[in-house]
Amino acid sequence: MFPICVKETGKYGRGIFATRDIKKDELIESSPIVISPESEWKYLEKTKLFYYCFYWGHDTAIALGYGSLFNHSYTPNAIYYNNEDKLTIDFYALTDIKAGEEITINYNGEADDQSELWFDVID
Repeated sequence: MFPICVKETGKYGRGIFATRDIKKDELIESSPIVISPESEWKYLEKTKLFYYCFYWGHDTAIALGYGSLFNHSYTPNAIYYNNEDKLTIDFYALTDIKAGEEITINYNGEADDQSELWFDVID
């Protein structure tokens, strides 16, 4: 059984929630990706997919599965890493997460990066 599910957040639309307790450092999700080359960015940024993209070197990755539905927080309880060998984005628990709790990541990539986002988070 997956340790996560998609639910309405009440504020930011859909989000990812724990279906059971998740331990710190546990792998939460390994999302396969579709890579969009840097040359396609000018087109991608004009679409809704823009809000679901991750950096992938000079290119852009669109996470499949649950990967693109984690909401942003400056106090996240999860972090993600690009897995170049498997072409996945892997999400891990930064803290113990209780069943029913929303799982969030810092869109800046680093859990403690408090810099302003360069785009507006959509509601």
